Parts: sequence; structure tokens; C-alpha cells
Amino acid sequence: MRIGRRKGIAMKRISTGLNASRRRFLKHALLGVGTTSAVSLIADDHSSRLRKGDAALLRFAAAAEILESDFWVQYNELGGIQDSEVPGKSGNPTYAAKLQVLDSDFSQYIHDNTDDEITHFTFLNAYLQSKGATPVNLDQFRTLPGSTATGSSGKPRLTNLTQLTLDTSWWTRYRSSANNPDLDPNFVFPQAIPGLATGQFPAIPRNDNDLMPDTHIQAIANTAGFHMATIEQGGSSLYPSMAQRASSVEVLRILISIGPTETMHFQTWSDKAGNAPPLTDPTNGLVFPDLNSAQFDSETFQTNLIMPEPCPFLSRSLPPCSVIRPTETTGAAMGVVKFLTDMGLFIGQSNAFLVFLHELALAADSARRNDRD
Repeated sequence: MRIGRRKGIAMKRISTGLNASRRRFLKHALLGVGTTSAVSLIADDHSSRLRKGDAALLRFAAAAEILESDFWVQYNELGGIQDSEVPGKSGNPTYAAKLQVLDSDFSQYIHDNTDDEITHFTFLNAYLQSKGATPVNLDQFRTLPGSTATGSSGKPRLTNLTQLTLDTSWWTRYRSSANNPDLDPNFVFPQAIPGLATGQFPAIPRNDNDLMPDTHIQAIANTAGFHMATIEQGGSSLYPSMAQRASSVEVLRILISIGPTETMHFQTWSDKAGNAPPLTDPTNGLVFPDLNSAQFDSETFQTNLIMPEPCPFLSRSLPPCSVIRPTETTGAAMGVVKFLTDMGLFIGQSNAFLVFLHELALAADSARRNDRD
């Protein structure tokens, strides 16, 4: 008993000493001595595996990036730059020329955006695998026919770019200084292009018949410009919304590092969309108005106001702040699924695809910071 007691006392002293040393180490680290090492030790404490919630967040992000890549590849095949970095087909000169009405560098921007989205899902899947988590593969759902216009590869697709219904209220939401959907969820922001919200319109030529008349193919290019910005503003909100649920410092780092690139895309495309020439499509009556005309309020619709107007944030008792909005985290992933579905991107997709996407979203929305698996 005495020997055991002495051994116990000795072990307690050793343990106490180690704990004291660890406390001294962390104290020095927080004071700036060996900070990098300390942070690395803390961040990598459980680096061999991902918590269930963190894996769910990254899996949903990977799925979203795969879907984005699918339609960006379609845009690149017809209107982007075809090279070894982003393999495509031959391009469609008529469609590409109409996109360049919005900006002479449009083809380069499509190419670079496509490349970005491909790297996003490739990285996310590789990271998931490196942690022993299951990556996302949507290849079994590549069943949609896509465009048959000159320049298209004709490959089966995940997404449908020929029957889009676009919510362009982001245009006025980011120009509003009075309202923020996080604080005013029931406020209705006006549409920039009301017609796009009420019908189903192509953003790529469905076949060579869509290459004429001239005003029709320009309307298709205009629709593409607004669709690109509509999608990327969604990504701008998704990543900070999901980041608030991350437990791992490294997963948080991934989400807040990819998210800003989506915002860079959004600002680029919102600027280009503003250059869409006013017109009425003679084949379907779709109207693209002159947003700079006297009938539109300049503060709400002016096309060169592409930086977020300061607005209420967190509380109306605080001063306005220029921020991404919305960033409410509750139901963020399921909100993205609804947003993409309502847009018409999944018209023609199987019920199995929609169920799989809903399951990914529910898992991501169920993630909780500091959850214990």
C-alpha cells in the first residue's frame, strides 16, 4: 500500500508538472512566443479525421461546386476560351460575339470562372478523402441532353441552361441601404429584370436555330450574364453561412478561403450584367430594360454601382456596414437547393438526384459548431 501510494504521489507530481508546463507553454504562445507552433498544435489536435458535421459541410460545398462546374463547362464550350487548361469544344462564334457585347473580355472570364469551380470541387473531394471521408460523385446523374448548337460537345449534363427562371432581386438587395434579408426576411426587393422571374428562358443557344434573329441571340447572351451573377451571389452567401457551423479550424479556413473567390466572381458578373443592352426578344417578348433610364431610381438600379451599399447588419442599433447578405446560417444549404431548383437548373433531372441533393443539404444544415460525434 505504501509503495503504491508513493508511486501514485509521484505520478500525480509528474502529471501536475506536465500540466503546469503545458499551461506555461500556452501562456507564452498567447503572448506571442511560439504562436505559430501553438496554433498548429491546437488546430491539428484531431487532424486525422473530420467530425461528421464538418464532413457534411464540405460534402455539400463539393456538390455545389460540381453543379457549378457543370454549367460553367457548358458556357465555356460555347462562349469561352478553349485550351488545355479548360478543355472544351470548338466554341460558337455567334454566341461568343454576343457575350462580348457585355464585355470584350467575357470569353476569358468564362474560362477562368470555369477553371476556378473545377479546382474547388477537386480540392474539396481530395481533402475529404485525405481525412477518410466520402467524396461526392454526381456522375450517375449526368443525364440531361444540353445544347446541340455548333460548338457544344454534346456530353450529357447535370444542369439545364435552357429553361431558366431567374430571381434578379440581388441587384436591388446589394444596392439597398435600408434593408438586409437577415434582418428583414419578409422584405421584397424589386427585380432588375422582372421578365426573367416569370418565364423560362435559355442562357445558351439550344440549337443553331437560336443563333437568329440577332435580337434573340443577344437576349440569350443577356440572360447568361444575369444568370452568372445570380449564381455567384448565391455562392457569396453560402460559404460564410456554412463557415459559422464549422468546428475544425482547418475546415473553417477552407470555407473562408474559397468563399471570397465566389464574391470576386459575383462582382465581376454583376458588372458585366449591367452592360446588357436594352432589348425585347421578338420570339418570346422577354424585355431587358435600360436600368439607367429616368424611370428607374438611380440608387437602386444604376448599373455602375457594383459595390455593396452599407446596410443594417446584426442589429439596427449598430451603424450600417457594407457586408455580404444574407449570411443567416439556419437552413442555408437547403435554401441553396431550393434556389437552384426554382431557377430551373434541374428541369429533367431524376427524383433520385433531387433526393440525394436534399440529403446532402440536410446533413450540412444539421452540422453544429463543437458537435461531438
